[in-house]
Amino acid sequence: MHIEQSLPTIDQLPNSYAIYAENLSAISVTGEEADKYLQGQLTCDVNLLAEKHLLVGGHCDAKGKLFSAFRLINHFQQRLLIQNKQALNESLAQLNKFGVFAKVDISEATELGFLALVGDQAKTFISNTFHSVPDSFTPVVSDEDVSIVYICGATNRYLIIAKQDKIKALASASKLAVFGQQVWSLLEIASGFADMNATSVNEYVPQMLNLQLVNGISFTKGCYLGQETVARMKYLGRNKKALYALKTEGEAKWQTDAEINEHSSLEKQLGENWRNAGNIITHYQADDGTIYLQAVLANDTEEDAVLRLKHQNGIKFSLMSLPYSLQES
Repeated sequence: MHIEQSLPTIDQLPNSYAIYAENLSAISVTGEEADKYLQGQLTCDVNLLAEKHLLVGGHCDAKGKLFSAFRLINHFQQRLLIQNKQALNESLAQLNKFGVFAKVDISEATELGFLALVGDQAKTFISNTFHSVPDSFTPVVSDEDVSIVYICGATNRYLIIAKQDKIKALASASKLAVFGQQVWSLLEIASGFADMNATSVNEYVPQMLNLQLVNGISFTKGCYLGQETVARMKYLGRNKKALYALKTEGEAKWQTDAEINEHSSLEKQLGENWRNAGNIITHYQADDGTIYLQAVLANDTEEDAVLRLKHQNGIKFSLMSLPYSLQES
């Protein structure tokens, strides 16, 4: 398997391609009380998994701050909480901490790999290789030891989950250009799905990362860890932040030397002055200098707001459109 070293912009990506998503991992939960246990720990209604096949959710501490944001599927006998591996360890430790009181086994699914496929050629490859292709109505299909997940977003994707060696073989067999994990982060930014890292753990309640806007919070399921805080945010209107996607403006070539890390932050222009605007969750820098950001800002940030990197204030950003509305119903 050859991995492309280039980092294209969204517009420069080919019509069909693959992503070897080494930045993904999953927490595996098995045992006769797996669903019952997770129902008391997660923001989503785990009882709907059998019907929906794919759920989005969060795992909070007692104060309602997120350990992780994930996609939940049933991979044969495993409940998999698929997420950025940088945010996994704290969530795994907390689930194991309370899991001793239930008939469950909880571990990181280190044996699994993740391959994303995009485009018509990807769909044809899946159709020719497996017995069925997932879609928005049946978002997860299984074939022997492989699960395939259909993920809607700014760019619709198929996520193949299997043993590491199987994933590498499928990547080669697809005959598609295979990009590295950074392109997965780019698609998460554009789709408005929180791509959490270790720095963002325990910093945000679920609504600040838009989980309520992607059906990641059930307000009717009953109690779970952090539920009181999450409910207050909704019913008392206390949440004042939201997750945004941003992109650099203007000439990009000189921005290739920009240094962005987990401690970078943004400022917003107010007249002739600049004020602190929010924190960056993840970023992607294309080879041509274009920078994409996922950041938590005030939820009343104007569509035409001008923002800049606090430590490199010559680089300005504008908001990108997300595939869902920030207005809650």
